[in-house]
Amino acid sequence: MTTRVIIVDDQAMVRAGFAALLAAQSDIDVVGDAPDGVQGVELSRRTHPDVVLMDVRMPEMDGLEAARRLLDPPTGVVHRPRVLMLTTFDVDDYVYEALRAGASGFLLKDAPPADLISAVRVVAAGEALLAPSVTRRLIADFARQRPAPRKDRTSLRLNGLTPRETEVLELIARGLSNQEIAESLVLAEQTVKTHIGRVLAKLELRDRAQAVIFAYESGLVSPGAN
Repeated sequence: MTTRVIIVDDQAMVRAGFAALLAAQSDIDVVGDAPDGVQGVELSRRTHPDVVLMDVRMPEMDGLEAARRLLDPPTGVVHRPRVLMLTTFDVDDYVYEALRAGASGFLLKDAPPADLISAVRVVAAGEALLAPSVTRRLIADFARQRPAPRKDRTSLRLNGLTPRETEVLELIARGLSNQEIAESLVLAEQTVKTHIGRVLAKLELRDRAQAVIFAYESGLVSPGAN
């Protein structure tokens, strides 16, 4: 199955370079590119890509607002692509907000070509692109700057999880991979994947990235905790 991709970035050379690299893959089809968020949203609505590579900082409309419009479309718009944010910084407040909006992760623009190709495939498969080290640093750093955990529906939704599912969610938020969670809880990795699927379904979350955000904002995990 071919993954349809569009590239939204204000630098023409970045768009051309990424497009050439991705188009050379037999399982990836680059169906368009755009120089800003406004045109990126329009292009996505028109071409229905599986994955949108979205620059964070752009004129007209930045990547954060464009991601929000794609991931929370108006009534009547059914298509919702996976959004992978592109940034030149490994810690960026825009990225945190994009994850909250539903983006599936982020990638540094200077990442090796193999990482870009892998990232598109990972996101297209429905996974979140959050390396454990990135999860620990990025989310915790910005969670420290957030208000106290909300005691409303966000935290109450935790009550619907089983003790094991709550454990799994906590370990996800601490930056552990599926394999590390399996080792920590003495479970098969496939069992961990099953638990994660149930956590996402019960909490009405789209992917692992939103699960991390939810765990911090609900107070399940405290910033800086080991």
